[in-house]
Amino acid sequence: MSKKQYIACDLGAESGRVIIGTLEDERLTLDEVYRFPNGAVDSDGTLRWELPRIFEELKRGLAQAAERGVTASSLSVDSWGVDYALFNAEDPLLAPAYNYRDPRTDRTFPVAMKNVGEEPIFAATGIQFMSINTLYQLMAEVEDNPAILEKADFFLNIADYFNYRFSGVARAEVSLASTTQIYDPNLGDWSSELIGAFSLPQEVFPEICASGTMLGPLLPECEKETGLTGINVIATCSHDTGAAVAAVPAGEEDDWAYLSSGTWSLIGVELPAPVINEAARKGGFTNEAGFGSTTRFLKNIVGLWILQESRRDWAQKGMELDYAEINRLAAEAEPFRSLINPDDPRFLKPDDMPAKVASYCRDTGQPEPETPGQIARCILESLALLYRQSLDAVEELTGRKIAKLHIVGGGSQSALLNQFAASATGRSVLAGPVEATAVGNVLIQAIALGDLGSLNALRRVVRASFPIETYEPQDAEAWQMVGERFSNLKVTS
Repeated sequence: MSKKQYIACDLGAESGRVIIGTLEDERLTLDEVYRFPNGAVDSDGTLRWELPRIFEELKRGLAQAAERGVTASSLSVDSWGVDYALFNAEDPLLAPAYNYRDPRTDRTFPVAMKNVGEEPIFAATGIQFMSINTLYQLMAEVEDNPAILEKADFFLNIADYFNYRFSGVARAEVSLASTTQIYDPNLGDWSSELIGAFSLPQEVFPEICASGTMLGPLLPECEKETGLTGINVIATCSHDTGAAVAAVPAGEEDDWAYLSSGTWSLIGVELPAPVINEAARKGGFTNEAGFGSTTRFLKNIVGLWILQESRRDWAQKGMELDYAEINRLAAEAEPFRSLINPDDPRFLKPDDMPAKVASYCRDTGQPEPETPGQIARCILESLALLYRQSLDAVEELTGRKIAKLHIVGGGSQSALLNQFAASATGRSVLAGPVEATAVGNVLIQAIALGDLGSLNALRRVVRASFPIETYEPQDAEAWQMVGERFSNLKVTS
């Protein structure tokens, strides 16, 4: 195979990157050419994303790729789900985009539950109920910003918005559209039933396209600013988790589950069709679209966000700890001293996370963790136990026997969490690749351009290109006992 190059623009909650992927002889190498900080900003008491700044940063990264003499065939942007931009032909951004942690949906979510209810919404979408979902954000727009909505030609979720800014083509890629809780997987289109039920403006909903769709060439003004020419813009899996799951280095058997481990923990299995029934709804599971018309049947739980926020709080108090040091302190701390339920609502919002961890332990009659090591160990052990609970539920709901858990993403770098996950779940853990989202983004571009033939071929390239670390369960009896304790945690005060 001759050398082919592609560019992934990977946007996360903490940073954005521009990465060159080079495919040669069925092996992939990645080269990060540019990284910039990302995060929500306070704007008059609301949480927003700085999309114009992010766009400038992406173009700066692309210019650096051009300066290196990159001969890429294409580029694609991926991002987190649910958030969106509103725009029209004259104005590329009608208002600063809200961050999903903004509290405006605290009032619209209960209204949706009261006026329409869980059953009809889940039956139409198969999506897990979270107040951050696009549906409840758009309800807030209807209530708070009707004039802006009236001016909008479309809304697009974040990665699709940047693909639009690069190509001039407004399409909602299906993996990202499926996170909105307005997409109907059985129809393969927006749910007109929900759009009508919540009085959302039908005209702002863009055409949905499949993962791996060619949108068009890079716009001339973007070519001029970046120095890149001959570039196609492709909607790969615009949702970062969709791209990451495509890059799971699994074989063709179906005895595996995946965990995309980062700010969020997304754990589940790849299925040929959605599972939309009462058991899935009550279990808090979701059906998101994956590459190649697959379904990502998963549970979306708070992940390393709790540790990330704790680290930020420690830094503000003068304790600058990197993740290697945090993991060392956690490894030295007493096992199973205190546990939390990471899904408790108090952990969703930012600020003073160590105090929230302590308050949960106090409210459940456990010793309050005091040191960074105790807090980190509490968080990591609790996440591993939640993984166990989630995988057991997946087996029950799908009838699949799960023998292996593939952990991909930034969280796969934590050997301590990987070992906890293996021990807690009683399953082999295969960790890596770390850059699964960028890998999936790049290799789906390769499929779209005909340089790879299938999802199985993509995964063969991943297995051949990146080291995978294996962890086997340890201390089964101890983890079984603490698993029962975790299941019985109850807030009593």
